[in-house]
Amino acid sequence: MSSPFDGLSVIVITKNAEKDIEKCLSSVGWTNNKIVVDSGSEDKTCEIAKKCGAKVIYQDWLGFGPQKQFAIEQAPTDWVLCLDADEYLSKDLSNELQSLIQMNNFSYDAYRIPRSNKFMGRFLRHGEGYPDWSLRLFNRRAAKWSNDLVHEKVIGVNGDLSVGLLSGDLMHNSAESISQYIQKQNHYTDIQALEIVKRNKTVSLRHLIINPTIRFLKYYFLKMGCLDGLAGFVHITIGCIFVFIKYAKAMTYQLSEKR
Repeated sequence: MSSPFDGLSVIVITKNAEKDIEKCLSSVGWTNNKIVVDSGSEDKTCEIAKKCGAKVIYQDWLGFGPQKQFAIEQAPTDWVLCLDADEYLSKDLSNELQSLIQMNNFSYDAYRIPRSNKFMGRFLRHGEGYPDWSLRLFNRRAAKWSNDLVHEKVIGVNGDLSVGLLSGDLMHNSAESISQYIQKQNHYTDIQALEIVKRNKTVSLRHLIINPTIRFLKYYFLKMGCLDGLAGFVHITIGCIFVFIKYAKAMTYQLSEKR
């Protein structure tokens, strides 16, 4: 049965996301075009996704950027909304998207969405955790995912990309423990440090001291992360620590190359 909102495809990449995928897909139940690209789940992710009306496609893991680009290429429509399995639309965002699609009122090639991240049991509303503008809605004729294996981004197919802003929140219902969050950030800094080395960017003591300090002042005070209580303080502090670690790893790689 067709839906008036079938001009949009919702794209989700997954692996072992059985705890989150139903809430994610249920928040976009108004479209029949739900595509889940799975990279080998060993739980009930695919089964649940199919029950939610999604088309499930298997693809070996290619890295975040290439995996998401493969996924949007499977969509039957040009307009795509890309979600992570642990994200879902707030009621305001859902209504906003339905109105946009129904009126065919797309004034831009792509749209950024404010994302609210859950950390230590609460959704952050300030600092580094909010609004965390995320470009997730776009016309794939005009935009695509970059080839970055981590920290992928949406880029223009032919250069410039006109980008609008939506107002409804995308909820990131992360259930990661601090240990899991730190493990993930540690992995990301391995990749980031290697990218710094590949760009031949020289790392100095300034990067180790000044960059984390500026980051803390920006997000804790200027961006009012202090209003998120203990969760805000911990989230921003961990981010600053891993800025230090990223540059420390890059410096180590550079020193080892000179030997």
